[in-house]
Amino acid sequence: MQIIRSPQEMHRALKRLKQKGKTVGFVPTMGALHEGHASLLRRARKDHDICVLSIFVNPKQFGPKEDFKKYPRPAKEDMALAKKEKVDIIFYPSAKEMYPPDFLTAVEVEGLSDVLCGQFRPGHFRGVTTVVAKLLNIVSPDEMYLGQKDAQQAVIIKRMVANLNFATTISVCPTIREADGLALSSRNKFLTSAQRSEAANIYRSLKHAAKRINEGEQNAPAIIHDIRSFLRQQTSGRIEYVACVDTQTLAPLKKIRGKALIALAVRFAGTRLIDNMIINVR
Repeated sequence: MQIIRSPQEMHRALKRLKQKGKTVGFVPTMGALHEGHASLLRRARKDHDICVLSIFVNPKQFGPKEDFKKYPRPAKEDMALAKKEKVDIIFYPSAKEMYPPDFLTAVEVEGLSDVLCGQFRPGHFRGVTTVVAKLLNIVSPDEMYLGQKDAQQAVIIKRMVANLNFATTISVCPTIREADGLALSSRNKFLTSAQRSEAANIYRSLKHAAKRINEGEQNAPAIIHDIRSFLRQQTSGRIEYVACVDTQTLAPLKKIRGKALIALAVRFAGTRLIDNMIINVR
């Protein structure tokens, strides 16, 4: 397993491999790796000759009052997981390497970045798309793997890749969950035991909504109301948003027909959890 910290060195290493006809699968992360990341690495390893992992806690996607400084950075554990999953190359740059003093450029997908999570985290997705654009240029992967848990992020990145003609396929893989349904997240460790128990109701609220829809309810505002009521009754968390939107445009829906994305965010004190479910009404 090779660890590379310089963008220039990554360019050279990947260029040599591609000249040999090797294909590259890429998983971008901020570290604090868990089974969700491992599932993406296994897909990349299965589908491609070379598996590349990036670890970079991106300061540009954190707001001034968010948890950048306390974001977990367990380097030793991350290295152990990467080795276990047979990662070939870890790209592990510093903030100075990614954003030198003369860095003045940003990438933003308008219209998709200021709704849902973007409404509550101004500038967040601009930071995400800027760093992902840089990573795609540095790594030049054949395929990049993202998790469905970050549904809005996946929609935005897919649009950016299409609009800017990156020669990379984006594959979105299923959310990996704990036994009680809570979506795996590096932020789960910040929950108290009581909050952790309550947080399982986030996924239960989505399953409850899916059951209502399968039984014939197609009124999106009614479904949103049901989810909010369920969460208020079953958790002490503060609901940031619950939305039912188009899976491509993220526009709010009044009636659920075909594919729809139900997405939500809930805060337990300083810990913000997100989850979602794609519904397909036939």
